[in-house]
Amino acid sequence: MSPGRRALAVAFVLMLPFVTPRIRAADEIQYYASLRSLAFDRDLDYENEYSYFYARDPGGLQAFKGTFLERRDPVSGRHINFAPLGAALLWSPFFAVAHVGVLAARALGASVAADGYSFPYLAAVSLASALYAFAGLLLIHAMLVREGGFDDRIAALGVLGAWLATPVVYYMTIAPGFGHAPSLFAVSLLLWLSFRARREGAAADFLLCGLAGGLAGLVREQDALFLVFPAGLIAWDFVRYRAVGRALRRAALLALGALLVLAPQLAAYKTLTGRFGPSTFVTRKLSWSSPHAFEVLFDPGHGLFLWSPILFAATAGLILWACRRRDVVAALLVLLVVLQVWINGAIDSWHMAGAFGARRFIAATPAFAFGLAALLATLRRRAGEAAAALFVLVCAWWNLSLMVQFGLKLMDRQRLEWPRVAVNQVIEVPQHLIRAGALFFADRERLAREGQ
Repeated sequence: MSPGRRALAVAFVLMLPFVTPRIRAADEIQYYASLRSLAFDRDLDYENEYSYFYARDPGGLQAFKGTFLERRDPVSGRHINFAPLGAALLWSPFFAVAHVGVLAARALGASVAADGYSFPYLAAVSLASALYAFAGLLLIHAMLVREGGFDDRIAALGVLGAWLATPVVYYMTIAPGFGHAPSLFAVSLLLWLSFRARREGAAADFLLCGLAGGLAGLVREQDALFLVFPAGLIAWDFVRYRAVGRALRRAALLALGALLVLAPQLAAYKTLTGRFGPSTFVTRKLSWSSPHAFEVLFDPGHGLFLWSPILFAATAGLILWACRRRDVVAALLVLLVVLQVWINGAIDSWHMAGAFGARRFIAATPAFAFGLAALLATLRRRAGEAAAALFVLVCAWWNLSLMVQFGLKLMDRQRLEWPRVAVNQVIEVPQHLIRAGALFFADRERLAREGQ
């Protein structure tokens, strides 16, 4: 194992105690409900799952009750679930191991409930998310070294920045029940397989790319846009060599793989919405002209670059790196970021108010990591490795301090409020760290309920 990968592994081990086994937010409940319903009830009827979680926090889930317990799809008459099945699929092996462990413990006299809701199940899913995201980060490191030409140390520093200085770390630890950690893994796997397919050229590799792309779309529908990367490689290969038959075979295998994996989701759509597509409650929120594309990046209260300044630097680094390289890979990575800006700006709820950071951009972490590594490599050449490391450290401090503010309710959770949030980073956060740390490990529910 290289020194860079060892550093990433150490960081992950140190992070593990902060992984919080809980399902609380509306999106988390939707993702988890699919897994629990399929495993225990063998259906896609979510009334009992929704009722269970609502009963444990009726005050905090009033809006959830109105949307998911009291309202039903107008066509199918079923309870609404906006979350696709991919996260449940990826969590299922860990969930199954937890169930076997619970049954064994009960056979030995333990009183833990074998109901899909008790602590072992939630812990298994939370740990699974953290592990999947870390696997994705390792794949990013490998791509930075092999495909980007960055050395091991800069690649590791780039991954650490894209991890600890962005919402990635929050959705690996505090809120692992969302689909963002599995999304990071699925997209990283897709890009890693695409690079391998380009390098080795075997037709079967493009089928694997399609399967991985289908998985990405199965985790979060918008992540299917990342199939543009292998599709772009196929198109570029055709332009260069005019090999029509080869390009068509590869494109067909790519599409076949994606459709094979997406087929269960299409069947689930038919059951839940009465058609082979998402709920109209989702589709009617989309404006394909992306009217919020600028705001989703630069809005003072909600913009990606205000929440995570390091990603502004990473985006600039990616564009400059693409201008220097002038090759299809760099151009496609820029295109992936552009497509994510477009799709996130097309959603009425572009602001993601109440969420920690611009979480819908987590899937684009591999592209951001290339730009960040390029920027750090330049910074190291001009100012030394210590300066590059210090830049990442400062950005990580900003992000982790924001997490403290968010958790302790020292900030408005609906938006960044300037200059209050900046002042709190220096004045308020240090004052509350010791008590918050103690409560985090002693009584996380109280910390979540009461904040500071």
